[in-house]
Amino acid sequence: MKKLIIVALLGFSTPALADDALFADMGGQPGIDRLVDASVDAYLSDPRIKAIFDESNLDRVRAEFKVQFCQVAGGPCVYAGHDMAAAHKGLHLTNADFNAVVEDLQGAMDKVGVGFTTQNRFLARLAPMQRQVVTK
Repeated sequence: MKKLIIVALLGFSTPALADDALFADMGGQPGIDRLVDASVDAYLSDPRIKAIFDESNLDRVRAEFKVQFCQVAGGPCVYAGHDMAAAHKGLHLTNADFNAVVEDLQGAMDKVGVGFTTQNRFLARLAPMQRQVVTK
């Protein structure tokens, strides 16, 4: 099943339509906060992608992810950070890097108790970002 999610994140499926219930299903802002903290911790411990975050201000990364994930999930937040192409410019990220991030995000969602169907709905909204993030 998880391979299907990765295929969806590579842009081969249509993004989910807006669903105001997704934010609530993810536990509202406290749930998003737990998810972001768990996912960033996973990224930092994953030897495949840890180096991507070595030069990052991790407090800022966590704060930006919390706002962005909140907005993507249909919550009340408004992400005003860089667009994905600008934020990842010069990192030369590959599909393998992107897939590692997705796998770690899925693991984090499992860890914080986000159900499988809710995971799929959230990941479908993130899927279009792959085209902006992967440059190599």
